[in-house]
Amino acid sequence: MRTSTRMPKRIFVTGLALALAATTVATNAAPASAAACNGYVGLTFDDGPSNGNTPALLNALRQSGLRATMFNEGQFAAAAPAQVRAQVSAGMWVANHSYSHPHMTQLSAAQIDSEISRTQQAIAGAGGGTPRLFRPPYGETNATVRSVLARYGLTQIIWDVDSGDWNNASVDAIVQAVGRLSNGQIILMHEWPANTRAAIPRIAQVLASKNLCAGMISPQTGRAVAPS
Repeated sequence: MRTSTRMPKRIFVTGLALALAATTVATNAAPASAAACNGYVGLTFDDGPSNGNTPALLNALRQSGLRATMFNEGQFAAAAPAQVRAQVSAGMWVANHSYSHPHMTQLSAAQIDSEISRTQQAIAGAGGGTPRLFRPPYGETNATVRSVLARYGLTQIIWDVDSGDWNNASVDAIVQAVGRLSNGQIILMHEWPANTRAAIPRIAQVLASKNLCAGMISPQTGRAVAPS
């Protein structure tokens, strides 16, 4: 009888100890995870979305636990609205990259307005929300572009580091470019180069080695910050 009465107590005590240990581990895990981010960088991908490239890019980013800002062209958002929704569902931020990727500084104010407004409408119509960020094609801008952006409440975003993926950069070169990022900085990449998609797992490793996390781009400062 003593054995039968003592065993439940031992089981209860052991179970309680395990539960307390698990609670302690869980409690300690959250601060450790948060402390791993000593800064944030902005991963950006231009020229999407497309039915051919977007799914593979999103899959690579999800598997590596990365989030990024997608600078979409309006013409492509209108043609592939499901991919805009997929970007949002994958936790990405959707932004404006003009409608047809022209040299903005060669356009009139009315033409610039059309490029921007049609893209805002295409992205919103596809379920991507109303963009708050704009990246001028080729990084070309002037006072007229900035004045039109102001009317739409858009913040212009260029970049601090160019991955060179648009110029056939190798996977190694793209990863090395990411390694040059520091807190708050932004890197230019594109969704269509195969080497960029192949580099994603190593990009995640490089950022982790530097205790940097992939963040959002603040519309207030234009810098990478913690996701809100």
